[in-house]
This record gives sequence, C-alpha cells and structure tokens, in this order.
Amino acid sequence: MKITSSAFENNQLIPSKYTCDGENINPPLLISDVPTEAQSLVLIMDDPDAPMGTWVHWTLFNIDSKTIEIAEDSVPSGAIQGRTNSANNYGGPCPPSGTHRYFFKLYALDTELDLTAEADKAQIEQVMQNHIIDQAELIGRYSRN
Repeated sequence: MKITSSAFENNQLIPSKYTCDGENINPPLLISDVPTEAQSLVLIMDDPDAPMGTWVHWTLFNIDSKTIEIAEDSVPSGAIQGRTNSANNYGGPCPPSGTHRYFFKLYALDTELDLTAEADKAQIEQVMQNHIIDQAELIGRYSRN
C-alpha cells in the first residue's frame, strides 16, 4: 500500500498553501495498492516534533477502501473526521519554531470503526489495533523560519 502527494515528495517540504501560513487546506493525497480484503481506511496526520508532545493535525476514519485520492481541500464521501488538537478538521502545519515533520499515516483495516466524530487519535488507534491489514506513510516537512 502507498500514500503519495502530487504537492510534495516524501520527506520534502510541504508547500505553504497547505499550512497556517497559506490557505490551511489539506494537500492532495493519492492512495494505491490497498489490499483487496480491506473494509476501510484510516488517515492520521500528526507532528511528533511539537514541543508539548505529538500534535494531531487531522484524523479521518471509515474512508471507503476503494478510495484512490483525497483531493485537495476535501474529505472523501462517507469518511468521518475525528478530533484533533485544534478542531474536527484539517489543521495544517504551523510549527512555533524550527523544522517539523508531519506524518500522513494510512491504515487499511479489515472492518469499519464504530466511532463518532468525537473520537480522538488515541481512541481511533485503540479500536483499530487488531484490525490493521497494511499501512503506509508519507512524511512532509515544514519550517516557518
């Protein structure tokens, strides 16, 4: 399984358009090679370099397993946005200082998650724990210096 973006290469800089310095919209994400037995996908975007611990920027779950693209500034039909550290939607990179890494982690599950939009990253990870078939990640970097 793979997750890529037409906006930036793995481990490269995320364009400011997708950050708090720009339009603060999600970048386009391409998904490929999802296992045929997958029932749903989960996407978690977080920043492990945040000064107060990992900062969650976006959570999406119950994404249709046939999804091949999450278009710029959109949420796939039927997917649920969970709680983040700031809201129930995408919050772009906005590091207080230095260069931070942003992990877009994609999981293929053998089930859908019985959760509401109030679920946070910890709850999502706990419920999906024994249901992960495959996973992939894309790392973007951003600095406001």
